Amino acid sequence: MRKQEEQHLAELNELVTDRRVRPSALLPLWEAAGLALGVGTAMLGREAAMACTVAVEEVIGGHYNDQIRELLEQGWDEEELLATIKKNRDEEVEHLSTAEGEGAAEAPLHGPLTEVIKAGCRAAIEVAKRV
Repeated sequence: MRKQEEQHLAELNELVTDRRVRPSALLPLWEAAGLALGVGTAMLGREAAMACTVAVEEVIGGHYNDQIRELLEQGWDEEELLATIKKNRDEEVEHLSTAEGEGAAEAPLHGPLTEVIKAGCRAAIEVAKRV
């Protein structure tokens, strides 16, 4: 999963540069929050870390679907861009499935933990769209 995530980051950074898109000014905050979330859930145990992965990937997969839908609605026909987004989305869904198979549902307070993480991810996405 880590190698794929690193590849996603590299691909998306390249798209941002090539298209001269301004990345979110809060990117350093998101990186720190992601690290803290990963470390924090890992400290709760392997299952909690897997539950975190499931929650994050569910939201990110949905975000990719939203992006694809929006691009198609706007009439974008850039097959390379759409292919990259679809590939990344599909890999995120694979990560979700892997984490489920690794015991995510066994995490302490699984339901509340994943709902809080998903809410935080959704909020971060909305804020990043504006800042």
